[in-house]
Amino acid sequence: MGLLFLVGYMGCGKSTLGRKLARRLGVPFVDTDALIEQREGASVSDVFRYEGEQRFREVEREVLEQAIAEHESAVVSTGGGLPVWRDNMACMNAAGCTVYLCRTAENIAGRLSPYGRRKRPRLQGLDDHELVVFMTRDMAERDPFYRLAKRTIECDGRSDDEIVEWILACGATDAMEGSDNRKE
Repeated sequence: MGLLFLVGYMGCGKSTLGRKLARRLGVPFVDTDALIEQREGASVSDVFRYEGEQRFREVEREVLEQAIAEHESAVVSTGGGLPVWRDNMACMNAAGCTVYLCRTAENIAGRLSPYGRRKRPRLQGLDDHELVVFMTRDMAERDPFYRLAKRTIECDGRSDDEIVEWILACGATDAMEGSDNRKE
């Protein structure tokens, strides 16, 4: 079947939807953030904080390559910044099908629990308004990279089950080896 990579901004639902998709498809679920934590013996937040963003991005690339090498078929949830660094999007597009889970900053901010904010180093200390302003600006910088995905789905206003069904119906699983870019 191949690899299915979920990309998008932090908090957009990549891990939640990835688990559901993997169950439906009967393939392993791989979370690059979890791989980083296993490998480094520390939380993503601590690796980012104590080793710096450059080192974090290098480790992130290494676990991406590990996931590709170790799995013929899997659903892979990526960190929000992974598609932006180096040629990671080209690497994922070459290895399988990429799906961009697109949401607005307001929608993501509403989805993030207080714990979800605390575990993300770049969001710590921001009030609700500052969070939306920060995310809007950050998402605008990342969007061109996310848009390189083979499939894009606008997720606002859709349930997780609707999003999973769209991904399954849009041919993403058939396109895990292909190269077309369909938008919902």
